[in-house]
Amino acid sequence: MDRHAQTDLKVEHRLATMADAGRLFDIRRQAITELATPKMSTSEAQAWAAALTMAGMEQKLRELEVWVAEVNRSVLGWGAIGGDRLEGLYTDPKFAGRGIGTGLLGVLETVMKRRGITLLRAEASRNAETFYLRRGYELTAVHTAKAAHPIQKRL
Repeated sequence: MDRHAQTDLKVEHRLATMADAGRLFDIRRQAITELATPKMSTSEAQAWAAALTMAGMEQKLRELEVWVAEVNRSVLGWGAIGGDRLEGLYTDPKFAGRGIGTGLLGVLETVMKRRGITLLRAEASRNAETFYLRRGYELTAVHTAKAAHPIQKRL
């Protein structure tokens, strides 16, 4: 169990399939609009959420390695990796703070480490910076034009 978050849920991790696209799309949209607003305006969060269409989600499933966290066959979160990059990590807001994201991040880091990747790179949104910093990530540069902060972690 990760020391940063506790969960009483029996979470299982698996690779996502195209059949998961709708649920993953909904989780991302809900996570952004419900969890990001303390660190950004509602209009910024809505614009960010709207930047990915359902077709874009399907493209992610084709081009990236996407993993899901599920309980009783219900997907509660997802994360995507490509090369040495973490390309997204989202949790259903109803389960935020219960270890879903932390567990999923651990799975993604383990997969990458087994592939010989020693430095994981990502961009953290303002609302997620603290999450990553508490898990050993370091800020590497100033915010990007998208208001994301480049981060990295040695694996």
